[in-house]
Amino acid sequence: FTRASSEALSAFGDGTVFIERYVDKPRHLEIQILGDGKGNVVHLYERDCSIQRRHQKVVELAPSMGLPQETLNNLYNDAKHLTASANYLNAGTVEFLVDQEGRHYFIEVNPRVQVEHTVTEEVTGIDIVQSQIKLASGMSFEEIGLKQDDIRPHG
Repeated sequence: FTRASSEALSAFGDGTVFIERYVDKPRHLEIQILGDGKGNVVHLYERDCSIQRRHQKVVELAPSMGLPQETLNNLYNDAKHLTASANYLNAGTVEFLVDQEGRHYFIEVNPRVQVEHTVTEEVTGIDIVQSQIKLASGMSFEEIGLKQDDIRPHG
């Protein structure tokens, strides 16, 4: 602790050290979202990018397989709540780790279209780039034909 705190103080001018939970054999899930900038967000389900080599994604699966629906619903709800509370306007990806017990841990929000967005487009039939442009122009979800209850993954 002393060595880590000293290193932090030297590098950042603050010796505070945080301990993170170790997550054994986690799954890495990304929830694709679209926000209208007015507190409304829809999710376009998840991509499972757990198959990695040297911390680089190798395969993305959508929808994911083998996770309880309750865990998936918690991921969707947390992704939507986080971005809606920030009045998020754009396409984005909210990333989580999920442990063996189904508990999930927030990693980050990527506030952009990621190269993997085409996987989500393929399974939902929604053009993410076109949708974000329309939302950025001020159109509502209703005007662009997106309603959470009507969005379903196919595949």
